[in-house]
Amino acid sequence: MTVRKAKGGAYMHKFLRAVGFSDISKEEMTELIEKIVEHPTTEKISRDSEGNDFAEITKEFGEMFGISLRGTYNEENVFEMEYYYPFFCGREISTTEIADVEKHAEKESYAGVCDEVRIGVTLIFYLQNVVDYLAVRGDKAYRNQQQGIILGALSTEGKILLPINKTEHRQAQPLENGMDRNRLIAAARDGDEDAIENLTLEDIDTYSLLSRRITHEDILSIVDSYVMPYGIESDQYSVLGEIMDCRKCQNELTGENVYVMDILCNDIYFGLCMNEKDLVGVPEVGRRFKGNIWMQGSINYKD
Repeated sequence: MTVRKAKGGAYMHKFLRAVGFSDISKEEMTELIEKIVEHPTTEKISRDSEGNDFAEITKEFGEMFGISLRGTYNEENVFEMEYYYPFFCGREISTTEIADVEKHAEKESYAGVCDEVRIGVTLIFYLQNVVDYLAVRGDKAYRNQQQGIILGALSTEGKILLPINKTEHRQAQPLENGMDRNRLIAAARDGDEDAIENLTLEDIDTYSLLSRRITHEDILSIVDSYVMPYGIESDQYSVLGEIMDCRKCQNELTGENVYVMDILCNDIYFGLCMNEKDLVGVPEVGRRFKGNIWMQGSINYKD
């Protein structure tokens, strides 16, 4: 099997360095794409939106991270790559909310859109398992086949912060308050006027409390975690979250070290992968990660 170069040659993806390819050149990237096609870790094929044989070829270079190629096979059974992207797969279900899937305008790639009340914003992520989605989307009830979303993220800039010193009471309080707030948000979505009023009063009280504390405390000692949209890309976020697990891994091809972390952010778990060169500080369980991420995810479908 051979590969044709994508039109214009192999471009350099911004997040390649996150999976251990910080020094690769365009020529080396073109050679690497050919090797991935020849020796993939996995290969999946389905029908795309235009009825062509859409293929997704992936190659792992470490613990759940690597490069994925997407394209079509021509009449001569030659793979024609449309684009590639670096990926990292999380390990556990991040949310069980139902996600809608939307196609990007310029190419055969998709975004997942999910209303997750714990985050406070609409969660948009780059869909990893496109072939799985294409295989089930013909079923009108395909949304009912979803069994959760596994989120994974890549980052090219971040730093490690010390944890906030909490008593056992303070550790349990945010969980209780978060559950109450989630119930209020769910009720407000259904038009409950009392819930809307309670949420408004709660926001006013929170703003008043923060205004008093910010005069003599650092903002990062008050805010434990957050998720905010970052830049103009809808699937990129600025986050602050607690490190629940951390492992130093190595790219098997380049030998570069990358950190693989499990992050708890606004009560949602997601995996994170980034190059050791781009991280300021030493990650340890209990410390916090602050940085900008590209959110990816895969939707689990029933077999």
